[in-house]
Amino acid sequence: MTNIFMDTYNRLPVTFARGEGAWLYDTSGRKYLDFTSGLGVNCLGHNHPALVKAITSQAEKLLHVSNYFQSDTALEFAEKLVAACSGMKNVFLCNSGAEANEGACKIARKYSLTKYGPGRHTIVTLKGSFHGRTITTLSATGQEKFHRDFGPFTEGFVFIEGGDTAALERALDHKTVAGLLMEAVQGESGIRPQEEEFIAAAAKLCAERDILLMFDEIQCGMGRTGTFLACEQYGVTADVITLAKGIAGGVPAGAFLAGEKAAGVLRSGDHGSTFGGNPLAGAAGITVLDTVANPAFLGEIKRKGEKLLAALQSLNHPRIREIRGRGLMLAVDLDYEARPVMEAALADDQDDPGLLLLSAGPNTLRFLPPYIISDAEIDRGLEMLTRALDRG
Repeated sequence: MTNIFMDTYNRLPVTFARGEGAWLYDTSGRKYLDFTSGLGVNCLGHNHPALVKAITSQAEKLLHVSNYFQSDTALEFAEKLVAACSGMKNVFLCNSGAEANEGACKIARKYSLTKYGPGRHTIVTLKGSFHGRTITTLSATGQEKFHRDFGPFTEGFVFIEGGDTAALERALDHKTVAGLLMEAVQGESGIRPQEEEFIAAAAKLCAERDILLMFDEIQCGMGRTGTFLACEQYGVTADVITLAKGIAGGVPAGAFLAGEKAAGVLRSGDHGSTFGGNPLAGAAGITVLDTVANPAFLGEIKRKGEKLLAALQSLNHPRIREIRGRGLMLAVDLDYEARPVMEAALADDQDDPGLLLLSAGPNTLRFLPPYIISDAEIDRGLEMLTRALDRG
């Protein structure tokens, strides 16, 4: 049978019908332990009672209102989001990470144009970065494999190696550069935290040269690394923050936030989003924030991440080459391709549960389990992983 969908995803052979907590169930009723969270989206797991209640209640009241007006849920969501992001003053609500990063680029360019005139529009990003799949966010993405077949790209982006402070100092030319956009922990290139010295140097140079420091927190933010924002762990305050994925627990949503320097840049007519900040996403986002933006809950993410990291390290499996990451955002490099392990983790025996894994590059397994995963489920997942490594 011809696939009804465009052939853009190299899907694994399973179709899901429902979920509960850290588990997903396929159309035959077989269950799978979810170490993917829908690529970090389902941060509170599946069928979370508070999230279901909030979405259901909102659907009975109001799904959408034009941004010519304002909804009570969008306002509450925005207030809570700004309060959760240290140093931020205001927010634009959108639908995805790519939209959020496009908005950040627009802020950086208008900030420089307004203050310094034309010519100061370059945005520096890092090699290995991933910022989205629109033409402009692909332009900002420092991985050639995502660029094939889609040029020409939006001009004005420069890539440097993360950790190379000398290259950073050369690239941040105060006459031509508007912003520096980076992930504190890179996701799609294999869960790679930036070095503290590099982040400190970036913050210092951006401040001295009046270049906007922008953190893409789409995968590593919303508590994923054990602090609400990953950049908090580096002791720096951004000028712009972008968020998406787990921001509404599974309802499509995104946001970009501006600090003191950038808060007044965008004016009426400068930007827009038909569905951005819709009441349904706002209600879901409020529930996620009320749960995640809590020191005790963030502490549990950190503790579970340390437990998972220690368990991965204790495997001492001969096929494992390196383990790295922060919080519940971890990666394992193998000495062979990750795909066979992902397939083996689904398990052949229909009476046994499967394990859902992600890759991040050809030889890297990526772990993004939901925050509500239990210690017992982490242990069970590691047992299943060991069998998959042996079979794969």
